[in-house]
Amino acid sequence: MTESNGSVSQGRQQSQEMPDWEKRFRAPRVSLPDWAEDAPDRSLFVSNATGTYELYAWDRASGEQRQVTDRPNGTTDGVLSPDGRWIWWFDDKDGDEFGVWRRQPFTGGADEPGAPGLGPSYPAGLALGRDGRTAVVGRSTDEDGTTIHLAREGQEPVEIYRHRESAGVGDLSHDGTLIALEHTEHGDAMHSALRVVRPDGTTVAELDDTKGGTVELGLEVLGFAPVDGDTRLLIGHQRRGRWEPLVWDVATGEESDLALELPGDVSAEWYPDGSALLIAHSFEARSELFRYDLAARELTRIPTPPGTVSGATARPDGAVEYLWSSSAEPSAVRSTVGGVVLDPPGLKSPGSVPVEDVWVKGPGGRIHALVQKPAGVSGPLPTVFDIHGGPTWHDSDSFAAGPAAWVDHGYAVVRVNYRGSTGYGRAWTDALKHRVGLIELEDIAAVRAWAVESGLADPQRLVLTGGSWGGYLTLLGLGVQPDLWTLGIAAVPVADYVTAYHDEMEALKAMDRTLLGGTPEEVPERFEASSPITYVDQVKAPVYISAGVNDPRCPIRQIENYVKRLQAREAVHEVYRYDAGHGSLVVDERIKQVRLELDFAERYLPKR
Repeated sequence: MTESNGSVSQGRQQSQEMPDWEKRFRAPRVSLPDWAEDAPDRSLFVSNATGTYELYAWDRASGEQRQVTDRPNGTTDGVLSPDGRWIWWFDDKDGDEFGVWRRQPFTGGADEPGAPGLGPSYPAGLALGRDGRTAVVGRSTDEDGTTIHLAREGQEPVEIYRHRESAGVGDLSHDGTLIALEHTEHGDAMHSALRVVRPDGTTVAELDDTKGGTVELGLEVLGFAPVDGDTRLLIGHQRRGRWEPLVWDVATGEESDLALELPGDVSAEWYPDGSALLIAHSFEARSELFRYDLAARELTRIPTPPGTVSGATARPDGAVEYLWSSSAEPSAVRSTVGGVVLDPPGLKSPGSVPVEDVWVKGPGGRIHALVQKPAGVSGPLPTVFDIHGGPTWHDSDSFAAGPAAWVDHGYAVVRVNYRGSTGYGRAWTDALKHRVGLIELEDIAAVRAWAVESGLADPQRLVLTGGSWGGYLTLLGLGVQPDLWTLGIAAVPVADYVTAYHDEMEALKAMDRTLLGGTPEEVPERFEASSPITYVDQVKAPVYISAGVNDPRCPIRQIENYVKRLQAREAVHEVYRYDAGHGSLVVDERIKQVRLELDFAERYLPKR
């Protein structure tokens, strides 16, 4: 790696002739800064200021910002050590997600191996000790499954966990004596169990809500209390049909259920003194923040604007910093004590139009859709159904440059939180098992019918598009519902499910076994029913596909298999391959891909 002295003020000057949609991609953006527990003036954040997303160190006391990483395909995976001395970052090859952890002094200097002796792998979590010498490193490989290692400076790493199924590092206690792990040894990759071990790997406590797989409830690690000798672990659970926090004392086994009367999914993190929790509540595509006093058991709302809080952290002085946006307003890092915390100079991103909420009756219950359309324009409009990835994710009232670009060009944009999406309860998220893809398409079709019947969408000019799982649903929808869509644009999709399973990273194999109930050899009929290549001969619409040649999640070989079938039929299609993984961290590359997608739609949609 070549060290760079760039800062967030180094964004290149842009022409005033640049269209708004391109400005949104080029405008400098920053993530919520992470800060060092024992050196809170030292922070780490991600920015695209140089045209590529990279890690930056920020000394709040002096105001100095320093670019930490500088790689052709960008870097976003980084962790700041609790003592503030080291920045750990994950070094893969051109976005293939297979690599090793390296570290660099916060003040600058040469990179060095973070955990010497551990070979390349897919990452499975990282927790750093306050002593500056200890790391708990999770690894995943096709050969070994998941292994977790204790790495101490000057010593060989010691393996403390191994299993074929997926697992990951949760957290390391404040005094370094306890390690929390998430695992799926029961075979359900959608619902983790918890284990707390000592540094030698011996078990201290276990918590498993899956009950041997008969009850599908998940647990997640949210973090140990930030106090020496404190054995309280903050965890998330699904016992009442949605994600909620509770405090588990791993030494005594006592569970303190917060029982917050909030309707949506709730997550939490500790305030720095361990006396309170910062609560994040997500409900119906919006989110809000609260402070929960543990002694008084009181919940107090923290004022934030309507929209989406993408991340939040409580500082030692009691202030809360959070990353906020809405569909109409670009993201900003704000503070409860006033103002914007981190506002990079340079080109400012234009806003977009607000999102409208639509609820549609579907085969599995009410479906929430988010709609944007050009201001002052009446339908029926050419309409883009932009389908989110995951599938365990959801679209929200947050700023997104891609949908805004379509709106700028005269399209309505509809985003559907289909069954499988998060934020609407456990039953909604878990509903897609075994009929994977087909269930989501039923919900998308129901919203499509509403869009046409309401007069919003022109049925002759309907675009189905998405990336990752959204790209998969695009290709599957073009084959399963060939008469519903005018054209399809799929980015980094699953196209041939069986080949994708055999080529993808190990953690995704585990997820696919959970979703479909087994391997392609064990349940071949389910893989066939859920695979886009099964229906490729029914595709009528022109198809555009973009793919990263180093993608470990939706590998290139299975996409090539699908493309060959299109070629054999002489079907109208275009393919764009680029040298990166599951998406690009290079701004110019992102702009190029959006421009190609807009151009494809312009050429193949009927004119009015």
